Amino acid sequence: MSCPAGDGRTQRVITPIREIPANVREMIHDDVMEVSDIERRSYEFPWSHGVFRDCLLAGYHCAVVEREGAVVGYGVLSVAAGEAHILNLCIDPLYRELGYGERLLDEILSEAHEEEVREIFLEVRPSNERAIALYMKKGFRNIAYRPAYYQANEGREDAAVFSKVLKKSS
Repeated sequence: MSCPAGDGRTQRVITPIREIPANVREMIHDDVMEVSDIERRSYEFPWSHGVFRDCLLAGYHCAVVEREGAVVGYGVLSVAAGEAHILNLCIDPLYRELGYGERLLDEILSEAHEEEVREIFLEVRPSNERAIALYMKKGFRNIAYRPAYYQANEGREDAAVFSKVLKKSS
């Protein structure tokens, strides 16, 4: 849309696009193909379709972000012995920077609270600055590094290990 400026020039008016709502729900087997597709578009060394299927079969807490009927992100949480581990959290590259990653992480943290988890852990590539910024915003702190953890084009890449205490030990 254009509007005349006071000096005779035309100014462009930017109208914000209304955000399309998305919801987070439990992942089901029918989602695995879409999840695998997002994984392949997101990573050079993706998890296989079978890994996601096995996470569901193992009873891990698996969630998806759904927008207009399509899966645009997913997360996998393992819980055992009062601890939890975020094994995977990913938003489709076409839908990043819209707040879906934060919304999904909030749901995962909520699930961990419901499971009475004391501490939650995750690994992230040190080169993934956007993810690290989100984790730090949510109260995670870098506690260690795992050398040569991730496969990379030039050998292996370290992992930064983050944790967040959810419940103080009694």
